[in-house]
Parts: sequence; C-alpha cells; structure tokens
Amino acid sequence: MPLATPETRYAKSGDVNIAYQVVGEGPFDLVYVPGWVSNVELFWEGPKAARFLERLTSFSRLILFDKRGTGMSDRVPNDRLPTLEQRMDDVRAVLDAVGSERAALLGHSEGGSMSMLFAATYPDRTAALVLVGVFAKRIRSDDYPWAPSPEERAASIEEVGREWVSEADLAHYAPSEDAAFRDHLQRFFRQSASPGAAQALLEMNSQIDTRSILPTIRVPTAVIHRTDDRDVTVEEGRWIAEQIPTARFVELPGEDHVLWAGDQDALLDEIEQFLTGVRRAPGHDRVLSTVLFTDIVGSTERAQALGDRRWHDLIDAHHDRIRRELARFRGQEVDTAGDGFFASFDGPARGVRAACAIRDGVRELGIDIRAGLHTGECELMQGKIGGVAVHTGARVASAAGSGEVLVSQTVKDLVAGSGIEFADRGSHELKGVPGEWRLYAVVDA
Repeated sequence: MPLATPETRYAKSGDVNIAYQVVGEGPFDLVYVPGWVSNVELFWEGPKAARFLERLTSFSRLILFDKRGTGMSDRVPNDRLPTLEQRMDDVRAVLDAVGSERAALLGHSEGGSMSMLFAATYPDRTAALVLVGVFAKRIRSDDYPWAPSPEERAASIEEVGREWVSEADLAHYAPSEDAAFRDHLQRFFRQSASPGAAQALLEMNSQIDTRSILPTIRVPTAVIHRTDDRDVTVEEGRWIAEQIPTARFVELPGEDHVLWAGDQDALLDEIEQFLTGVRRAPGHDRVLSTVLFTDIVGSTERAQALGDRRWHDLIDAHHDRIRRELARFRGQEVDTAGDGFFASFDGPARGVRAACAIRDGVRELGIDIRAGLHTGECELMQGKIGGVAVHTGARVASAAGSGEVLVSQTVKDLVAGSGIEFADRGSHELKGVPGEWRLYAVVDA
C-alpha cells in the first residue's frame, strides 16, 4: 500500500535550494534521478507512482530529489539555465546532505545524462548505475540517427509552450494507461514546471551530448529499455549499453516512457535483481482484500440539471476528495467508471472508515453517494483484482441507500472490537451471487 508522503527537506547546491526526501531503511542508498520534470510530493499522490517508489524502498534507502528549476526546488531564470555539470552537482549536494558516502543511481530519461556524468566523475561514490529509457543526445546527426531532427525538436518545444500539457503528450508518454493515471500525470507535469520553464528545460536538453563520456563509465551498469518506447527508441538504449564497458542491456516489452507506467513489476524486478543480486519471487495470484464500491445517487438527473461543463467540474472535485481519503486510509484505487469508484484495502476497518470519510467529504460538495464493502479472496490480474469477492462487493453497494455505507456479514465479523457500530439490514439476495447475504449499515465508524 502507498506510504505516507515523506518530509521534504532542502540541500544547498551553490546558492540553490534542492528539495529532497529520504524514505526506507534498506541496506544501501539508491538515488532516483528523475527525467525532464518532477515533484517529490506529487509522486506520492498517484497510486502507481507511489507503488513504484514503495517497491524501491523495500530493498533500499531511497533518496528522491527535484532538479533545480523543477518541482519543490528553487526556480532558475529561463535565460540562465544550469549546465549539466551544475545539475550533476545537485546530486552530490543531496548525497552530502543525507550523509551518503556511496549510492546506486537510478537515472530515467534526461536524468540518465546526469547519472552517467556523475558515475564517470565520482566512481568512488557510485555503487552502481541503472539507466532506464535514456538517450545520449537529443538532436539527430549522421552518427546518432535515432534522435529527433532539429525541426522536429523545435516543433515539440513550441507545442509545449502552446499547450502544457496536451492529451497528445499524455498519450505519448503513457499510452497504455487509463484516464485516472493520465489525470495525475497531467497535474504532475503542470505542478513540476511552468510552460516557460518546461520549454527552457527542453532547450537545455537539446544541447546534451554524453557520447564522449560513455566509455569512461567503469561502475556496474544496467541499461533497461522498453521495446516500443515512444519517446526514446530502443536502438538508443542498445547503442548506449554497447559504449559503456561495464554495461548489460535489458530489453522489456512495452511502449510507455513514464517510469511507473505500464508493467512496472517487470521493470522493478530487473532493477532489484541487478542491485541486490536477488530476483523477487513471483507474487501470489490470490490475496485477501477488502473491496469498496461507491457511486453517486441520482447522477443522471444531476448531470442533466448542471450541464456537461459543471457536471465534469463536480466529478473532478468528487474524484479528488475520494483519492485524498484513499491516501489517508491506505486504500488502493483500482478503477473508476463515470461517477463510480472501485478501491481495495488491506484491512476491513480502514475500508469502512474510508467509506464513511468519503461519504461525509463529498456531501460537502452537495453529493450523496451509496457505498458497499466486502472482504474476500480476490484474484490478481495484471495489477488489478477481480473474482467473486469483487462482484459481491459491487452488489452490496447496489443494495445501499442514499448516504448509506453497507457491508457484508464478513466485514462486520472481521472488525469486531474496532468500535465500529452497525445496524442490521436483514437478508438480501445479491444478483449473480449465490445464497442469501446478511447486510449491515454502518452507524458509527
């Protein structure tokens, strides 16, 4: 389940404040050097991003930071952008601030350039280097034919200034992901940099050329690349690995460029095995989970009364409230469909309390919801859960009245002693679920 947002601290790199976080107590330090833009606090608001970071903390002490000019770090004038060397120094400043003498580096996309330069410059402080979706230069040349042409690069930079961030950008960076993921990614980008700053950073990236330093990297290195990455071609990753004497190349299926998009488990397995020497055992395909379903009462009539624009604004506010409560109670967003939400919890009491907090929170928006919970064995399917227990939870929710949080007998029995009070709502037949089910309404959570 996602961790609580760690405390953001600041390290001085010259006269610039660099925001960083430290989380986990693993046996070695791992610095995540992000791509183009980042925001250390918004990372934790996206369920898949938080899950990705949490997995890294399971085998390392994870160090996160925002490069100067992005996220929570100091802004820099767009006409005086830092050099790659200055940005590499930000890594050193953060390591010094957290008392890390030696760390592994995980560099993604543009962050790979900083990581490569750091590893070549400070091999004594670099335990290992992992590069994912990286490039050596960003403008095409005869001896580097995979990068965009100058005209293509200029057009991309102009588009960022015109529309930051467009649906086309989101589809480009995370084509396999759903609307909820892209909503978070859009907020992540926008709160990581302004349009002008994003353009300026792209201009700076266009000047990067790390080809000459690749043969000087002597630390253990893994270059990992998704076959159909839409932003950086797999040929670039393969060529970079060939230039680094110590590197091994790993190619994974997928077309997403965002690190935590798509099949993150395959990527994390490779990272963990390279850094620890141990590949995690395959996860179980079934797990006990508490599922929560909610939907808005009278949504059709409300949508017709408000009109499309106001209705969409209300739905956005509704989703935001629910996601805040899921984060608070360690819930995992599984799916959304229209005005409905499907989430899971590793404890039934947390699920019940989250449901009540969600009901009360959206009521402040003038919305009434119905909610239902059930605990049972769920099937794990490509990062999501399914099975009879999920179907049962959905049917419990459909039996709830306006403003009611309804639970199955199983949930009631499991939270005995928690102080949660229920009212018996009698036996019900749940469509598509065999037998009769005793249901209970939450009176006081």
